[in-house]
Amino acid sequence: MLETSVRLLRLLALLQSRPIWSGAELAERLGVTTRTVRNDIERLRIIGYRIDSTTGTAGGYRLGAGGVLPPLLLDDEEAVAVAIGLHAAMAGTVGGIEETALRALAKLQQMLPSRLRHRVASLRSATVAVTGRGPTVDAETLTRIAAAVRDRERLRFDYRSHDGTTGRREVEPHRLVFTGYRWYLLAWDGARDDWRTFRADRIDLRTPNGPRFTPRPVPDDPVAHVLRGTASTAWRHPARVRLHVPYEDMAARLPPAAGLLTPDGEHTILETGSDSLDNQAAFLGSLGVPFTVLDPPELRAHLRDLAARYAAAAEETPGS
Repeated sequence: MLETSVRLLRLLALLQSRPIWSGAELAERLGVTTRTVRNDIERLRIIGYRIDSTTGTAGGYRLGAGGVLPPLLLDDEEAVAVAIGLHAAMAGTVGGIEETALRALAKLQQMLPSRLRHRVASLRSATVAVTGRGPTVDAETLTRIAAAVRDRERLRFDYRSHDGTTGRREVEPHRLVFTGYRWYLLAWDGARDDWRTFRADRIDLRTPNGPRFTPRPVPDDPVAHVLRGTASTAWRHPARVRLHVPYEDMAARLPPAAGLLTPDGEHTILETGSDSLDNQAAFLGSLGVPFTVLDPPELRAHLRDLAARYAAAAEETPGS
């Protein structure tokens, strides 16, 4: 049985290495008869591989595209190329696939031998992406978190809060969310008996992971939950603003990183935030739509001060 399994893997590797093989060529490479090759081809077909066969002098066996994706065999160069491509996708070079790329990378890195992990790390450290605008997160941290989510293992880590204090946490990780600006972990914090959102760049993982857990249902959409949490806790100045335009218009214009949008009749509520009132005012002004600040009062006062300064700056200077 073991000999057959090894031979099937070798046969699969050969079929993936070039477009077409004759039965005689495969038999010679594997050191078996052509009848054994035919039997092994049928075994591969049974477990999901589509292998087309043609007759004649130019005939042979060809690995085709099937209805499902069976396991792939990659050589060293191909594995490194795939890992680097997934790292690039995680950086946001292709919108909307960051989290999927992270899950795939976690699976791949688990299987990479040490020599290939070192090559991937070297290439990554020598590569600079200009697309990322948020704080950087070590890829090893992200893949370890993703693996814990997949394996349903509790995470232990030191967490640096926005006020600079550091505390120990042990949580049940549920989902990693990329907003286009930052990576966040959505997790159940048993010590606080509630869902919590953690910035991945502030997480310092401890080893080993904790015991396995049974996943619990999330109260709403994970992305909306994270955006709501970041709007209220991740910023020094969280804000709620009524935009005097329909929700559909703003949803088409604003990226998820801008904040959480909810319909409000003919208007839109934006939950957002900033570490600077000046930056918050500049962002709201750049939207080019009428708006009303619902919270906080400090932002309303800051806008009044800015309005007075701008009005004074726009007055005609005597003698000009």
